Amino acid sequence: MLAWLRQTPTACDPRCASLLPAAPLSELPLARQRIVVVDLETSGLNLQRDQLLAIGAVVIENGAIDFSQQFECTLRRSGHCASASTLIHGIAPSAIAAGEEPDEALLAFMQFLGDSPLLAFHAAFDQHMLARALKESLGYRLRHPFLDVADLAPLLCPQVNLRRAGLDDWLQHFQLQASERHHASADALATAELALILFSKARQQGLDSLAVLHQRVQSRRRRQLAPSL
Repeated sequence: MLAWLRQTPTACDPRCASLLPAAPLSELPLARQRIVVVDLETSGLNLQRDQLLAIGAVVIENGAIDFSQQFECTLRRSGHCASASTLIHGIAPSAIAAGEEPDEALLAFMQFLGDSPLLAFHAAFDQHMLARALKESLGYRLRHPFLDVADLAPLLCPQVNLRRAGLDDWLQHFQLQASERHHASADALATAELALILFSKARQQGLDSLAVLHQRVQSRRRRQLAPSL
């Protein structure tokens, strides 16, 4: 982490000047929010060494998934070779070689994102990998807020006894199916479907904004970290 932070900053690509600045989490009702649900595929799980290979995203707007707003791309990575991760995400080296240039792909995604907040499952990993890729390829600092469905699910469904539950566990609990697991677009869609169920439960509990949900997640996290007396 420290080695990455000490790297000489990349000059920001002038094309980034046209990108919308990130908006803070809103207190608007959830049904009036535009939220981009994202999933990434990477060459591995090492936050500093592995590379972003693919981005898949769908949009929740007006309280539903807007299928007219979808994003999918594979990034070209020179010298990429098959590894154990290839067996998981299924992106062959030939597909990586035929992908889009990283700067072009990332710029297109940020244009698609606009000023909207991001939602992901185990968001910390996606946030770090996306931020690192943007910094390395475009010199752009990601400021868009992320919400984590892995935090929202136990917050809104405290009666569900799922320890260290992953996306598959929550999909199974709500009888949802991903068309193809470990495929960025399919996982983003499955996460969006799960999020809509959770937003419905949030409204029933009087938690009808992203700002309020974020506050509740932070409060729950502080309680979990507080030493027991």
